[in-house]
Amino acid sequence: MIKNFDDVQKMSKDSMDASMKSFGVVSKSFQAIAVETADYAKKAFEEGTAVGEKLAAAKSLDKVMEVQADYLKSAYEGFVAQSTKVGQLYAELAQEFYKPLESQWAKASAK
Repeated sequence: MIKNFDDVQKMSKDSMDASMKSFGVVSKSFQAIAVETADYAKKAFEEGTAVGEKLAAAKSLDKVMEVQADYLKSAYEGFVAQSTKVGQLYAELAQEFYKPLESQWAKASAK
């Protein structure tokens, strides 16, 4: 009886350790995603401000259209790149989150 209690207690401790590792991974991953998003927002704001200045300085409708077209292309490409990067960060988060838990599930199912 005591041996079984010790086994349950050890399994409980191991599960708690695995859960804490997983939550640590989640915390670090969300911090990385937040930093990435903040950097992108800052860069997008700066680019938008620069485009506004270029539009204000434009002397002709053709120049306005050119500046606007260049900005739209650049903004779209930046958005696609950022979306891909953040998607990869979320995929890595999912993989890293389940690593510690997988070993616990394997141990639990083996018993």
